[in-house]
Formats: sequence, C-alpha cells, structure tokens
Amino acid sequence: MNDFIKVAFSFEGGEEFEADILTSLLADAGFDTFDRDGEILNAYIPCDIFSEQSVPDALAAYPFSSQISYSVARIEGQDWNEEWEKNYFKPMLIADRCVIHSSFHKDYPSAEYEIVIDPKMAFGTGHHETTSLMVEQILDSDFIGKKVMDMGTGTGILAMLAKMRGAEKVWGIEIDTGAYDNAVENLALNNLSASDVKFYCGDASLLNLMGVKFDIFLANINRNIILNDMEAYCNSILPGGALQVSGFYSEDVPMLVERATALGLSLEKRASRNNWTMLLFRKA
Repeated sequence: MNDFIKVAFSFEGGEEFEADILTSLLADAGFDTFDRDGEILNAYIPCDIFSEQSVPDALAAYPFSSQISYSVARIEGQDWNEEWEKNYFKPMLIADRCVIHSSFHKDYPSAEYEIVIDPKMAFGTGHHETTSLMVEQILDSDFIGKKVMDMGTGTGILAMLAKMRGAEKVWGIEIDTGAYDNAVENLALNNLSASDVKFYCGDASLLNLMGVKFDIFLANINRNIILNDMEAYCNSILPGGALQVSGFYSEDVPMLVERATALGLSLEKRASRNNWTMLLFRKA
C-alpha cells in the first residue's frame, strides 16, 4: 500500500478562508487530500511525488500576512486508513437525498440514494464542498439513458451516483493508480460492476482513444487541469450535452467561463459554498 507525506500547517491569525487559498496552492503542487483539525490544516501527498521544495514554494505564493508554521511526517498507507476511519470520515447526508458512508459505519441515515465507499486516500467522501456541490447538481439533473464521463473520478462517488440516477453507461478516468484501484473496489461495495461503470487509469488523452461522445461530462478536479483539458472535454461532448465542473474558487470563475465560451459552451448554472464553486455549461 502506498505511503503518504502529511504536512501539518498551523496558522497564527488570518481568516478561515485563507486556509482554502493555501489548499488550492498545495493542490497545484500535487497534494490531493486535506482535512482540518481546529486551526491545523493537514495536507497529504503520495511519497513518490512529494518534493520538499513544493511546500516553501506554496507558502511563497501565499498572498496573506498571517504566520504559518508546518511539520512534515511520513504516514504508512494502512496507518492512514485507520486514522481516516476513526477520525475523519463520518456518514454524510447531501440534500436529504443521498447518504455517503463507509463499510465500517453502522449508524447512518436512510436516503433515496446510498453510496458506500472506503476512501483509502482517494479524494471524494462528499464532505468537501466541491464534491457535495457536484452531488447536488447530479441529483437535480436528468441522467436517465445518458452516457456519462467522470474525469478525475477519485473514489468514484459521482460516477456511481450517475449510474444510480439512471445513466445508460458511465465511464470514469483517474490518473492516480491508488485512487483508480480504490474506485474499482468501491464499485463492488455498491453491487455495481464494470458493465455499469467502467474505470480507466490515465488522463484526458484517453478521451480520443475511447471514441465515445458523452451526454454529460463531470470534472471535479482543479482550475489548472480543467483549463488545460477543457478543449478535450468539449470535443467529447455531444451537441446539447452538459459539462459540469468544480474544484476551484469563485475568483477562478471568469477565466473558466472565458475559456468555455471560446469553445462554444454557454454557462447555464453556478452554485457556490464557502467560496468553492460549481459551474454547469451547455454545448450548443
């Protein structure tokens, strides 16, 4: 099992949202999972892609004057799973319609849709604003008979919910091998198989190789990846199809809308929570 680096950041002064800005800078450096413990922001990254210089570089780009100290520790994969299960991943009810819990949870609310995941460091438990914003939009959209792509699928939550909402076929792409394996494992926990949701390990370059056009394209990643790959997303969407994206801040919206507009997409809906934003575009 992969080991991870945990960097614990301690803030002196500053506003609550400032930690979110640091989170975005760290995500650009490859950190893919975060949690808060009071005034402490914990950031996690696989050992094999961690660069010691990435932390000073992120702090150098941090635009606020609050003082930040940090410590670095190595966490064994199994140790992390136990810590996550005991302390961080609690059952989550979204929009009173979808409950997300793990196989070890015994007490959780009933809901129209039930998703079981054992995250194992893959992003997407439903607790982060971006995941819950995406889930809420999926619950509000018509997926019956649709072909759906979930780019950067993580734990597979969005892909599995799309199938539960009536999608004809769902695909998911995940670049991280550990997250890809986790998504496949989570399928079985939900009595789904590769005939329901097919996961691939790779990046947006796989879209051309697949030769599939999608009715709905989901991407909960981060601003830079979305901007870089949006043309590939757009080219794989059927006319009249939707592109639903999140993983970025409200301040990032103008550049994303500008890029989407240039590609023939029109903004249909915007939703935000704690400065995180979801955008829904429609292809002409």
